[in-house]
Amino acid sequence: MHDITTLHGKRVLLALGIGLMLSACAVGPNYQRPAAPVAHGYVADDDPAATPQATAAAPGPGGNAQQLVRGMDIPGQWWRLFHSEPLNALIDDALKHNADAEAAQAALQAAWENVRAQRGAFFPSVDAGVDPTRQKTGTVLSSGVASNSTLYSLTTAQVSVSYSPDLWGGNRRQVESLVAQANAQRLQLEATYLTLTSNLVNAAIQEASLRAQIDATRGIIADQERIMATLQRRQALGDASEADVAAQLAALEQSRATLPPLEKQLAQQRDLLAALSGRMPSDAIDARFTLDALQLPAELPLSLPARLVEQRPDVRMADEQLHAASAQVGVAIANRLPNVQITAAIGSAAERASSLLDTGTGFWNLGANLVAPLFDGGTLKHRQRAAEATYRQSAAQYRSTVIDAVQNVADVLHAVQSDAAALGSAERAERAAARSLAIARRQLALGDLSELAMLNAEQTWRQADITLAQARTNRYADTVALFQALGGGWWNRHDVAAASP
Repeated sequence: MHDITTLHGKRVLLALGIGLMLSACAVGPNYQRPAAPVAHGYVADDDPAATPQATAAAPGPGGNAQQLVRGMDIPGQWWRLFHSEPLNALIDDALKHNADAEAAQAALQAAWENVRAQRGAFFPSVDAGVDPTRQKTGTVLSSGVASNSTLYSLTTAQVSVSYSPDLWGGNRRQVESLVAQANAQRLQLEATYLTLTSNLVNAAIQEASLRAQIDATRGIIADQERIMATLQRRQALGDASEADVAAQLAALEQSRATLPPLEKQLAQQRDLLAALSGRMPSDAIDARFTLDALQLPAELPLSLPARLVEQRPDVRMADEQLHAASAQVGVAIANRLPNVQITAAIGSAAERASSLLDTGTGFWNLGANLVAPLFDGGTLKHRQRAAEATYRQSAAQYRSTVIDAVQNVADVLHAVQSDAAALGSAERAERAAARSLAIARRQLALGDLSELAMLNAEQTWRQADITLAQARTNRYADTVALFQALGGGWWNRHDVAAASP
């Protein structure tokens, strides 16, 4: 008897061991992240170390050269490097109230809840139920109760257990896929925040630029109105022709025509700032932005391409999507293999509910079901092939995303360099025009120059001032674009709580 018991125990242990070994393996490919790019730079020549100096001496606001620092980490709140408290306050408020950010947070929470739901398949499912019925049995049939009554009530209470061992790792692969999708959604949240903050900073910069251009345009119009008045006085004295007056009137009206589009753009920028911060366009925004109130960061980060793939949310999302597609191949393979389902139930049945605990009312059952697909018209085979094709598609999309990311940084670096040089030219032109205007004003005071010539010099200076404002705007926008292209420092941000497993 002892030997039989020992042998039976060994068989049980052997069966458990085989089950554990089977459950320890998971069919399908084990995911490995693609290798990082081997490129050491972004341009054919060496990457720039600094932007050109705007002016040789006493550079104007935003005109200083910027140093490009390899390996420099990006702060989570990179926009604070512009040193604008109104901008900081606006972004802090927008991160709390922007609807897109709230939607991304909810989507992330939903993704992790799906992971938790799928993990429940690792455990047995247990159900309890009570089934009271009233039954009538034909007289030619035997009664289902001990009293042999053909009309009776029957109350059944039972607990049912069902369990499917994850023999081939299909459920583990499904959980793996859902975790990868949840990680992709987390990175989508980071991309949403990066897009939101970048759009807000750019909108503030554009508002500042438009205000500068509107001020200069109004000055041009005022200058041309004075020129027009001077020509009209000279015409009355016979010292100016009608053609001169008509030409000046045409120039004046052309300048006036440039003002409404600028004012329209400014109003639209204000609407954009309101919308991005979660407000209606009719809601007032106290912040007002000018170029002189923004400070250009003196140092810019420059990450190697191998580091870029770790920083860019879109590249990391493509990586997680590739991981999810890889796990789905394992799910498709597991679905083609035999599976076991174990079921058990224990309960009690009696004619009266009060007798459910009496002796002789109890019952139980224990069973196992082995199912293996034999013929399904090729459905499971083609689903596996579809999963494998989806994996290859995701791999190609990942490579494309990496190339686009590297190109994005390269394009921004070209823009940073060329726009810095353009700003230098615009500053020199503005200084030359300002010097010419100062000379013209001294000559006018000495009676050595006509008022008309002085006003023309002032108009030239204002035109140069508009060009300078546009060049400064491009310089600020390029800086924002570089921070965005390098990932925006989301890995250092602690101002936003993200849902996690």
